[in-house]
Amino acid sequence: MIFSLNIEFTLKALLSQEDTDNDKRITIEDAGPKSFKIISNSNIAHTIEGTYHLSNLMQELVYAKNKGLTVAEIPLSKIEELPATRISRIITNYLWAGLTRTIDENGIEHLILDSKNESLVAQKLRIYVPFKDTLAYNYYSKLEKRLPVEVIYLPENITPEFVKSINEQPGILSLKLVEENNACKGVPFVVPGGRFNEMYGWDSYFESVGLIVDGKVELAKAMTDNFQYEINHYGKILNANRTYYLTRTQPPFYSSLILEVYEVTKDKEWLQSHLKTAIKEYETVWMVQGKRLVDTCLNRYLAEGIGMPPETEQGHFDAVVKPYAEKAGLSIDDYLAHYTSGAIKNPELDAYFIQDRSVRESGHDTSYRIEGNCADLNLVELNAMLYKYETDFAQLIKDEFNDDFKLDLNSYSSEYWLKKAHERQELANKFLWNDDKGLYLDYNFKTKTQSDYVAATTLVPLWSKMASEQQAKRLVETALPLLKERGGIAASTEESRGEISDNRPARQWDYPNGWAPHQMMIWKGLLNYGYKDEAQELMYRWLYMITKNAVDYNGTIPEKYDVVAATHKVFAEYGNVGTNFEYITNEGFGWMNASYQYGLSLLGDSYIKDLNHLKDPELVF
Repeated sequence: MIFSLNIEFTLKALLSQEDTDNDKRITIEDAGPKSFKIISNSNIAHTIEGTYHLSNLMQELVYAKNKGLTVAEIPLSKIEELPATRISRIITNYLWAGLTRTIDENGIEHLILDSKNESLVAQKLRIYVPFKDTLAYNYYSKLEKRLPVEVIYLPENITPEFVKSINEQPGILSLKLVEENNACKGVPFVVPGGRFNEMYGWDSYFESVGLIVDGKVELAKAMTDNFQYEINHYGKILNANRTYYLTRTQPPFYSSLILEVYEVTKDKEWLQSHLKTAIKEYETVWMVQGKRLVDTCLNRYLAEGIGMPPETEQGHFDAVVKPYAEKAGLSIDDYLAHYTSGAIKNPELDAYFIQDRSVRESGHDTSYRIEGNCADLNLVELNAMLYKYETDFAQLIKDEFNDDFKLDLNSYSSEYWLKKAHERQELANKFLWNDDKGLYLDYNFKTKTQSDYVAATTLVPLWSKMASEQQAKRLVETALPLLKERGGIAASTEESRGEISDNRPARQWDYPNGWAPHQMMIWKGLLNYGYKDEAQELMYRWLYMITKNAVDYNGTIPEKYDVVAATHKVFAEYGNVGTNFEYITNEGFGWMNASYQYGLSLLGDSYIKDLNHLKDPELVF
């Protein structure tokens, strides 16, 4: 059955009846009759009933309107589409495109309109270009004549002092350009959510997992190429490609991304180039003694910027700065101005901001697990990720390069990397594994003590295969019961997080919230060790939560969830990206979209059937 509907007339009638809170969405919080009559092409009346089907009708009308149509041809099958099927189709056909950006003439409009540019002089977008990228400099210089952009060369040696010096002149950092048919094009990338226009570090890896599932490997490959560009020109994979992130990296997933793209493309020349760059990143970003490598011979996060992170909202650090300002007899703003200019020296505040920046480098901004001491911790997940680098290098060199990989004057064998991985595993057993508790716990190398904070990251060694079979068994027996909630794995236990109050507010990377990257790594980790039933249950719980919230709330796919209440209504810190839209979601959220597609690709058929019928996980397991 197909319905030919006048879009404006039908949309107006539908919303006036069903959107009772006037938010341009149809959700379970609207108080309309939840019943709307339409006429088919063959003049048969049909009543659309229920929040989900009414919302689908509205969405299909808007999709047609966005194509420039005045009449929509909508099949009943689209209105009554099974929820998991519909969500997956929309992610594949619409949401990835809504999140895809380029830094070229076609993509610069997004950047000019970005609210993060409001402080820019004369509303010009500053584009900073690496010292050696003449192609980019020449291309953007030509754009200055017709677009409100200003192109600026970066110095050859980028220091924390230089980065601080341009904090008042922030801008976007160029990514890779390619020449095709005598024209320059930006190599595309996927942003985390609709409010973002930058390529983020670890978001890009998890998004790529979903892209590969959806047959969009060329886009995942493009992001890998942008990672390579960042390492070659900026010295690291950046937190994101803005100037104030030049001293800050993010969790290391480059080797995983290379491996997973190569498994599809089998492009040997591409692999060779990227493997060289990944080894360079490993050696120059992660394994420099005294920086991100410490005396335990394990790694830490250490963002090297100076002073207050400029990307934070005004007033973010007022509570921290207030005691120093009062002691100096200054207002908070005046104190910060003197501190930023260097007129006031404050080693305590310097140390605080190093810790704060390092939290941001970890990707877990923010959590009480790492607040105030992140740069003093050998974190479980970071060392598990670097273990995977070492074993990935070994695997690729053995399988694809005859166990002999040349890089500059060096020759690497799989044995070289397996030895490094084994050494890291032994150190992890010594410092991070707690045999009494059956958990991996972070290690504070300053106080020489193990943390007692139980977090989802305790399970990351399963993802990287750093855990032994016995350790995996212990983790399944101890960590899963502590962290498993109605909607999946919580970021931490409630006990570890501690009491929440006005003076100790909720942090978004703590209980009761759950995050896509944790779920995706844990699913794969459980499968690595043969725990299929446990993995299927966790996938189902997570996908059920996403599906139920999308069904009840107009297709909403947000950044994160409260997995205890299994809701997208999360208010910790800055709220929940992806929940504020009109009519349709054009983007969802990058790694949440990916987790849905990845989970569906692994979930058994009987569970997918239950999911499409919204069978409560408590009735399934």
